[in-house]
Amino acid sequence: MTTKNTATGYGLHQSILPNSEGLYGEFGGKIGHPELAKAMAEIEVGFREIIKDDDFIAEMKRLRETYVGRPSPIYHAQRLTEHCGGAQIYFKREDLNHTGAHKINHCLGEALLAKYMGKTKVIAETGAGQHGVALATACALVGIPCEIHMGQVDIEKEHPNVVKMKILGANLISVTRGTATLKDAVDSAFEEYLKNPKDFIYAIGSVVGPHPFPMMVRDFQAIIGDEIKVQTNERFGANPDYVVACVGGGSNALGAFTAFLNEPNVKLVGIEPAGHGLDTDMHSATLTLGKPSQIHGMACYVLEDENGEPLPVHSLASGLDYPGVGPQHSLLKDLGRVEYTSATDQECLDAFMTLSRVEGIVPALESSHAVAWALREAPKMSKDVKIVVNVSGRGDKDSDYVAEKLGLN
Repeated sequence: MTTKNTATGYGLHQSILPNSEGLYGEFGGKIGHPELAKAMAEIEVGFREIIKDDDFIAEMKRLRETYVGRPSPIYHAQRLTEHCGGAQIYFKREDLNHTGAHKINHCLGEALLAKYMGKTKVIAETGAGQHGVALATACALVGIPCEIHMGQVDIEKEHPNVVKMKILGANLISVTRGTATLKDAVDSAFEEYLKNPKDFIYAIGSVVGPHPFPMMVRDFQAIIGDEIKVQTNERFGANPDYVVACVGGGSNALGAFTAFLNEPNVKLVGIEPAGHGLDTDMHSATLTLGKPSQIHGMACYVLEDENGEPLPVHSLASGLDYPGVGPQHSLLKDLGRVEYTSATDQECLDAFMTLSRVEGIVPALESSHAVAWALREAPKMSKDVKIVVNVSGRGDKDSDYVAEKLGLN
């Protein structure tokens, strides 16, 4: 069995694999529901079989190169670097992937796995719509029906992605319960999946949920960091000093970080949404202000009230407003290997506009949180420091919302 992922190969990463109970330290875990436990076990077996299959490995390589457009480039943002002063800012351009974000990396794998396992329908949730668009795209490619659950609040914010999902043939379910955002979409999608786990497959959108989902999604996303390592070493003969990414559930960040977890000289920084401020109740800074608990079939850090119920959360970025976070991130926080900090809605908007007008790159609001950190911290560093920011998605989906917010219409 292949045990190490490279920029051209495929297989399980050894850096933070779960134990036999699906745990990363005290986080993660398997689901207790007997029927669901059986379904999860079947998915894990299918996943472990498919990643050893030569045909799958060849197909993923072909699709990554010719369909997704990998490797995504590393771009030196020279004008932004000059604008900030200080450290050299580089961008990992996941926004240039087919469908406009990193989500296609795991959606291709999940759709091919569904086909391999003979499933009749793929079900998923989406926040900003990037996972939904990527999954609808992958399902159209392999020819499997796709059902996407999305909060009504997010549907109204992310109109371009809603239209794309419908064009691609997805059955879009509007979720109006609760806060009508990402957590509620997850609840709704999981309920639909429970109706027939034998024939349906749940294609989770991040490194969250019960085992084996965090492991699977991390493994499909690890290509990001593998490429960063190869590209930076080819470009300037060394690893970067910093790798920075936004964190909601945590898939793009874990994808960028995994290749560097055993490289102590590379500082890894995850940026959460501080929303209106960490001193308000309008944020989604789970690792910063949450505590270990349970949500959606996993143990992880959670923002919850005194009764143990998940709190309503807020972020300008629909893909980040989630009260939980991936179990690997929860462990990496406790180990101190990754620094988790935050950026406010205002810092995010400022970064969105600055990157757009200084470099001609319109980033997703999610990715703008990581850009905001670079704008804030790069000026404090020397000019020989190299920062790689993962631009996890492009901002087409957010342009109307930002224009309205800033009065640009």
